Amino acid sequence: EHSNICSHYTLPEGSAALSKPFSKCTLLQDQRNMLAGVQRPVGVAGLRKVRVQQMHGSQAPHGARVPQASLRQCQRPAFSTAALGQRNLAPRQRCVTQASTAESRSIFQPRMIQHKNEAKWFYKYLSIVYDHIVNPGHWTVDMRDDALVPAQLDSPDLKVVDVGGGTGFCTQGIVQHVPPSNVTLMDQSPDQLNKARGKADLQGVTIVEGDAEDLPFDTDSFDRYVSAGSIEYWPEPQRGIKEAYRVIKEGGRACLIGPVHPTFWLSRFFADMWMLFPTEKEYMDWFTNAGFTDVQIKRIGPSWYRGVRRHGLIMGCSVSGVKPKAGDSPLKMGPKKELSDGSNTNPIAFMFNFLMGTLAGSYYFFLPIYMYLKNLIWPRNLPGF
Repeated sequence: EHSNICSHYTLPEGSAALSKPFSKCTLLQDQRNMLAGVQRPVGVAGLRKVRVQQMHGSQAPHGARVPQASLRQCQRPAFSTAALGQRNLAPRQRCVTQASTAESRSIFQPRMIQHKNEAKWFYKYLSIVYDHIVNPGHWTVDMRDDALVPAQLDSPDLKVVDVGGGTGFCTQGIVQHVPPSNVTLMDQSPDQLNKARGKADLQGVTIVEGDAEDLPFDTDSFDRYVSAGSIEYWPEPQRGIKEAYRVIKEGGRACLIGPVHPTFWLSRFFADMWMLFPTEKEYMDWFTNAGFTDVQIKRIGPSWYRGVRRHGLIMGCSVSGVKPKAGDSPLKMGPKKELSDGSNTNPIAFMFNFLMGTLAGSYYFFLPIYMYLKNLIWPRNLPGF
């Protein structure tokens, strides 16, 4: 009666487990251990894995949903055999949520374009070809439709804000469910927004220039918050998600679509040189710390990747959560680190960051081409893809 099956590993921060076979886990072994008086060993940072049953040795399928508690650090208290004489055999669980340190940079994770100024200039040029070069390799229409499912755009009366919406590709998916007059598109790049203004199906959408970490909207303004392909440029991801909490109404839902961190060494090097590629645990921590409940992760990716995630994905997951009560987020933070309309770096540092970050990002231009060709050549019944 306590099968409680969950479709995931318990993942420590920065874990390489994303590249391991996808598994199901169950609490049944814990119960057997307790009945036998066996105390399970505790792994790094108090994390432990429950009994693992391999699911056909396959990768985690796209669309898999990972429950909230599973990606948080959980510690179980010791049990006495006397206590197990009672009928309550369910193991108690105490979960400790810790703030992520993903905003802090090291010399090994410079993330050159994860700055407001650098990102704005990066998109000044990328906006010219964004819809024709970036989207086909990383952010397809099928992926967009799949990623928007957790947003629950199930009523034409919903008021929706698309933060960091750029050229409006994600917004085009939103207006298939909600009238354009109820949708607001916001981005810090005027060049990206100019592209959005020229799209016929976005006529009627309110288009605003603004900062994802300091949204120009009143508290409790929207029913849904959506952000796709934007968090990787936020200097303070936690602040941006805190703002997402603030602007939606009680019972409203936030849906954030973004990259996932690679585990393959070469991909990890270029990802960390370029911009922010969060781990799944970091997403869960940011949402939980901001006050969201029912936090879920839905994995997405291009079909020709065949579920492979070791190289990271520019659009790799859709994270969603519900705002439990009206008002601002319970999380308190200090002043912003960077301003979208201010000078945050000296000219020499800016030029270095911009050029090196753009060069590192070019790796992810060629990666989907490599994966596409590999998908055509590599037999599906042959392991090692």
